[in-house]
Amino acid sequence: MMKKKQINFMGYSKYAIIFSTLLILLSIASLFTRGLNLGIDFTGGTIIEVGYEQPVDLGPVRAALEQSGYGNSVVQHFGTARDVLIRLAPQEGEAQARVADEILRTLKTSSQGGQVEMRRVEFVGPQVGEELRDQGGLAILFALFGILIYVALRFEYRFSLGAIAALMHDVIITIGFFSLFSIEFDLTVLAAILAVIGYSLNDTIVVFDRIRENFRKLRKATPLEVMNGSINQTLARTLVTSLTTLLVLTALFLLGGEVIHSFALALIIGVVVGTYSSIYVASSLVLKLGVSKVDLMPVQKEELDDRP
Repeated sequence: MMKKKQINFMGYSKYAIIFSTLLILLSIASLFTRGLNLGIDFTGGTIIEVGYEQPVDLGPVRAALEQSGYGNSVVQHFGTARDVLIRLAPQEGEAQARVADEILRTLKTSSQGGQVEMRRVEFVGPQVGEELRDQGGLAILFALFGILIYVALRFEYRFSLGAIAALMHDVIITIGFFSLFSIEFDLTVLAAILAVIGYSLNDTIVVFDRIRENFRKLRKATPLEVMNGSINQTLARTLVTSLTTLLVLTALFLLGGEVIHSFALALIIGVVVGTYSSIYVASSLVLKLGVSKVDLMPVQKEELDDRP
């Protein structure tokens, strides 16, 4: 039995499962009805690089483009504060060369006589965007499949099912959030989701490792007591790791600039949901699948009798 009075996390697992199911259903419904607000990386578009004589603030550049009808453009520094990269969604019925000329003319007007030089113009076709989208989806699927095999070999197949369920839970809810609020989904968000998978898995593995250890040490404890005790023992580590990570991500979201807002937001959502899922999704499912200490005891080799 556990020495100290523990928080009965598993006692609330029924409510947690209902809450998670509602979030997943809402996310899936939003994905089917609203879809994702795909960025230029996936839809294709025009990439324009310009150079200024002096360092330039991106705020007036975005305002000038918005006034000219290019409010959906992505503007960021490229290398130095004097180099600006502009990404535009496909403009129907307009030649790309004409769009580039209009952008350059707008920037020269907004710079109040300052010199603006066109460095390069590139067009990303929709076919390239579709390939990036498909390959990104495959990357997530391959990552989940590899994790399934790894956890099954290191622990037990029921643990692998719990880990995969938690990771799918995190990915679906994170993507659903972007769909529900129509936040732009680009390659940086996809990279953040892959990072969320790694972060959530690390947290889940820590809890699973303590569960396996306690199953072997606490022979008289029930599986429910082992689960609750293991989660309580790793709770401090989980909260400290999550909170310190969230502090950094919040700073990036508030101070990192508009370009990485979506990236930081995806990680913030993923860290919060991942911390929750490692307790209430992964561990709850393992308990529901009926894991016991017999499943985790090391296999003892039979000793051969050398006597004739």
